[in-house]
Amino acid sequence: MRAESLVDGDRTSPVLPRFKVCCIANVAEAMVAVRHGAWAIGLVSAMPSGPGVISEESIVKIAASVPSGVATFLLTSSRDAGEIIAQQHRSGVDTIQLCDRPAPSVMSELRDALPGIRLVQVIHVVDESAIAEARHAASTADALLLDSGDPRQAIKELGGTGRVHDWSISRKIREIVDVPVFLAGGLTPENVAEAVREVSPFGVDVCSGLRTGGHLDEDKLERFVRSLAST
Repeated sequence: MRAESLVDGDRTSPVLPRFKVCCIANVAEAMVAVRHGAWAIGLVSAMPSGPGVISEESIVKIAASVPSGVATFLLTSSRDAGEIIAQQHRSGVDTIQLCDRPAPSVMSELRDALPGIRLVQVIHVVDESAIAEARHAASTADALLLDSGDPRQAIKELGGTGRVHDWSISRKIREIVDVPVFLAGGLTPENVAEAVREVSPFGVDVCSGLRTGGHLDEDKLERFVRSLAST
């Protein structure tokens, strides 16, 4: 049985796309994101590459500080059910974002061990092969997050690339799956409105597009929210 739905009541898409601020580094950044209306924050555990990785101690502290009603996503590169379950138990987050492709048995193991915890599968939109992958993943995940990494690389890219992928593919995915779809990958205050008009996602996810010198930039965040509101 799936975790509690990501949608409110019978709404399958909000009027204003929800936004998740990822790569949160500390409690202060989390509070800035919440103050500007973030629906969720992303906390990055160990990854083979990319920005935003913080210690488990920091993840626990930040997750505990977030007010009720704001989702806490743990980004994990693990493909092992036992390890992911242990990560969730230690961190206390309410959502697991699976950044790599899990083994076939992993989703059912996670369902059994983590009742009430939402599972979001990342689909890296490298080419149109992502459509079939997304269709399959949607049968077991609570939501999909479409990003611009490339797990085929010798050192896997599992997010945080700052690259924009082909939004027409993301649009196709959004149209064929029956779970909420988040759009990520190179989003900025300058392009997020166009991305939302092109894809019509349930929500958007942003990391590098809101950071300056490695830190969350409140001015960029304000402009990002204004751009979203314009859609």
